[in-house]
Amino acid sequence: MREADLDEVMRIEVRAYPFPWTRGIFRDCLHAGYPMWLQERDGEIVGYGVLSIGVEEAHVLNLCTAPGNEGQGLGRRMLQALLRVARGFGSQRVFLEVRPSNPRAIALYDASGFNEIGRRPRYYPAANNGREDAIVMAMELLSDDVTKMPAL
Repeated sequence: MREADLDEVMRIEVRAYPFPWTRGIFRDCLHAGYPMWLQERDGEIVGYGVLSIGVEEAHVLNLCTAPGNEGQGLGRRMLQALLRVARGFGSQRVFLEVRPSNPRAIALYDASGFNEIGRRPRYYPAANNGREDAIVMAMELLSDDVTKMPAL
């Protein structure tokens, strides 16, 4: 993803989420050097992912499939790509937050090997000035050498 992509990314973001990221958040992630990837079909953006990388850890910050393109495996493929990027940076664990009201995303993360490790109370904004908890999920990124256990 590049700054020139932000107009199209924002068109998707505001359609996909009731409480979308701002253009400034995407721009800050770009300037911070976070890995940010796009999925394109026929020259149009149909999904994107944003990852932060820390010491032996990665955090999926945003994973989005453009409305109307759900159910085609795009989210799964983007998540797999982000996990490959995390491994490439030497990450041993990946974390993410997801709304309990998003069963489709929870199912994707469960099927991909993530496990619920906790909750963040009142993490997300919700309708009527409310708040919604976040389910915190994580997975260990095992190396191709399965004879060694990764450090905890």
